[in-house]
Amino acid sequence: MNVWRRLSSRRRAVALAGASALVAGGLVTIPVTAAHAATQCDVAYTTNDWQGGFTATITIRNIGDALSGWTLGFTFPDANQRVQQGWSARWSQSGRNVTAQNESYNGNLATGASTSIGFNGSWSGSNPRPTSFTVNGVACNGGTTPTTPAPTTPAPTTPAPTTPAPTTPAPTTPPPTTPPPGGPRVDNPYLNARGYVNPEWKAKAESVSGGNRISNTPTGVWLDRIAAIEGTDNSQSNGPMGLRDHLDEALRQNAQYIQVVIYNLPGRDCAALASNGELQAHELPRYKAQYIDPIAAIMGDAKYRNLRIITIIEIDSLPNLVTNTSGNPGGTAMCDTVKANGAYVQGVGYALAKLGAIPNVYNYIDAAHHGWIGWDSNFVPTAQILREAAGASNATVANVHGFIVNTANYSALREPYARVTDSVNGQTVRQSKWIDWNQYNDELSFAQAFRQELVRQGFDSNIGMLIDTSRNGWGGSARPTGAGPTTSVDAYVDGGRTDRRIHKGNWCNQSGAGLGERPKAAPEPGIDAYVWIKPPGESDGSSREIPNNDGKGFDRMCDPTYEGNARNGNNRSGALPDAPISGAWFPAQLSELMRNAYPPLS
Repeated sequence: MNVWRRLSSRRRAVALAGASALVAGGLVTIPVTAAHAATQCDVAYTTNDWQGGFTATITIRNIGDALSGWTLGFTFPDANQRVQQGWSARWSQSGRNVTAQNESYNGNLATGASTSIGFNGSWSGSNPRPTSFTVNGVACNGGTTPTTPAPTTPAPTTPAPTTPAPTTPAPTTPPPTTPPPGGPRVDNPYLNARGYVNPEWKAKAESVSGGNRISNTPTGVWLDRIAAIEGTDNSQSNGPMGLRDHLDEALRQNAQYIQVVIYNLPGRDCAALASNGELQAHELPRYKAQYIDPIAAIMGDAKYRNLRIITIIEIDSLPNLVTNTSGNPGGTAMCDTVKANGAYVQGVGYALAKLGAIPNVYNYIDAAHHGWIGWDSNFVPTAQILREAAGASNATVANVHGFIVNTANYSALREPYARVTDSVNGQTVRQSKWIDWNQYNDELSFAQAFRQELVRQGFDSNIGMLIDTSRNGWGGSARPTGAGPTTSVDAYVDGGRTDRRIHKGNWCNQSGAGLGERPKAAPEPGIDAYVWIKPPGESDGSSREIPNNDGKGFDRMCDPTYEGNARNGNNRSGALPDAPISGAWFPAQLSELMRNAYPPLS
């Protein structure tokens, strides 16, 4: 419930001109100047309480002259209330007094503008709300608790009543009117839950003939740059929706979960070019302050407390530190840099800690796919670096709900006719060129085995796996109906494999691919869900160089004429022609995906 109170401070500031204003019981002393005399503001303070803890969201609205910087001050009524972790401001607490100073990206507040900040806190006994707020030393809130009419004279220093007010929950049970966000955390956020349908993707899918057959499928919302957080969707623009737009739409749809891809690490995709990002390898502070912190502030808003927010954390990141650094085929200088400076490990850890502190957020870290880390040399080291990231930047394994494999990739869910345990004339099929000594030949067996290894590395035994099946169906007329001939291991595997790529290292707009299994909760042991995180019909990268302002480069792996590199065994790329930059709409690809869907579309 919002608490909005307004108090014009112009006359008070004029009367105090030349004096000093003591803020929040002595925490901050700021001279009252002509600039402060025009400060007028509204403050909304909302909480979601549970036994011993709470999440607070504070919205500051400037109704006076434009501000180039702000400091919020308030006093907790109870000495046992503490700020534990905050976002979108620089937080400090001394005794019961709290201040929050703006970050570099949200300090400017025009007249009528607002900004939201927040924190996770602890309490014992009771959790009464502060009754007085200041901005830049000038009082701007004289309210009380939400259900009590505002008194004529604010009483900011009045202690909390000995007996909690009727709307204050008993300390032994969570408040009935403000349960912890999302209710008690569930083991599988997908089970018996309705997913959010992105209206932007829905409209694009329906613009392609036959797309209405899949347009109501939940897909991921990708935040691939700082600007994507706010978007441009408003009454004057039909531009892309921002994060808050999507969350509000999810509430309107009565959706129970929404999937959000966190994808903007410094030096992103260090072994590729098509999906490079806006942040340089050294910009970890910017990643934290301008990307993760604003996302956390929005997700922590009390209005979304009953929505399960499922975050997919930084695809194609940590496994690169194992396979694409110096000493590996195709290793890159950028991967060496982000491994040495900790940008990936610390960045993922920070995202896990900030987002995982919000009780209705479920973090799933990207864990590549079997055709990347299924070999003995990569399998355990990748699990170890995932565990390292889960302990970085104040994160813990408790901030990790699970992992996702095959994100935006094409690896087949099952290979019924070419199993790694098969032999041909006494020779293991692992010797075939396609399998190439990998321990796995499909995503389901890999995901289940990798889950066990992650538990051995210290993750909770209840972690669940997700498999992105958006483009790994491999149906159509080319789909085999049985094993290949037994003349050789290569003939046997190539004749029976459902994944029709030229090489498992091919990842860009693959020709012949089809939609895979539709999203489904708890389909197999250890698997929380099959999901469509990559929205079908969104390009992986341009088939030729296309100048753009989004930091998207040209990767020859998206060029259908390219004959490969060390990472794909110097094979042809297998990419579709005429593709736009990564993330852009590619209707020809969606048509092909629907044509080759498996299970087939009705």
